[in-house]
Amino acid sequence: MKILSKPEELILLAVYSLKDNAYGTAIRNHIIQKTGTDWTIGAVYVPLNRLAKEGFLNFSIGDPTPERGGKRKKFYTLTPRGIKILAYTKKVNDSMWAHLSSMDLEALGNRGNS
Repeated sequence: MKILSKPEELILLAVYSLKDNAYGTAIRNHIIQKTGTDWTIGAVYVPLNRLAKEGFLNFSIGDPTPERGGKRKKFYTLTPRGIKILAYTKKVNDSMWAHLSSMDLEALGNRGNS
């Protein structure tokens, strides 16, 4: 099974969290809020389009909105395949981190301070 990149994982998690409000700018803002790092809109849309092409996301086009000058938003939802890859990704991440104790993590964090 494919291993998601960290941006792909974060985007799928944002789509899941945002439910019916998962469109490009909302996804970007959610990730910025949760990670504390800035993301360009391109850093969101390129993986979004790739994830949709790979069958992890579906999208629909919303009605024009007056506050955006009549532009339509593209709303994303996870497919069953997208849910499956997220569950697999969590399992892999948990397995990779499982052997590290909090003391190990503290020691790793202190290495960068010397």
